Amino acid sequence: MRYSAKHKLETRARILDAAGRMFRTEGYGGSGIDGLTKAAGVTNGAFYGHFRTKSEAFRLAVVAGLEELREGVAGLRAAQPKRWLRAFVRYYLGHKRTCELGEACALPSLSPDVMRADAETQSAYTEELVRVIEEMAAGLSDEGSAREEARRREDRAIALLALLSGGVVMARAVSDPALSDRIARVVERAALASERPA
Repeated sequence: MRYSAKHKLETRARILDAAGRMFRTEGYGGSGIDGLTKAAGVTNGAFYGHFRTKSEAFRLAVVAGLEELREGVAGLRAAQPKRWLRAFVRYYLGHKRTCELGEACALPSLSPDVMRADAETQSAYTEELVRVIEEMAAGLSDEGSAREEARRREDRAIALLALLSGGVVMARAVSDPALSDRIARVVERAALASERPA
């Protein structure tokens, strides 16, 4: 039986979505093809019809996760140009800290596995992370020459992403809900201390 192009795209998207959730939850090493296909509701043959290897599925799940982060920042910047950063920080340290791990942000949940991944995955991660940094930086303001300003905004975006993702990792790792909330509050204050949206 031949499937339509639309069906193939939908199946690929379903597998990639399931893979992203599973890699976030179980890590790369804890996720097998059988588990991925079961979560996606497809056969192993269907998986290999769309992806050559588990590594390829991981790479594409990482890129999709970082694209989701970038698109979220862009959406907030468009909807709330003056207060996007505050909204982003609160959402990130609120919902993205407390949601199911499979729905968590790719940055804190997938980056540790990217460190151990192949060069192609690290390169794809790097390219997409640069796009996230540029999207955030475009919404920040600074003073100085245009070239210095762009560099400073990117530096601030890097610092914010590192602070937020590291804060989420710590807050998710502790067993004490009160301490998790405290970590989120401290990180939020630090992230917004020099808030100057563009």
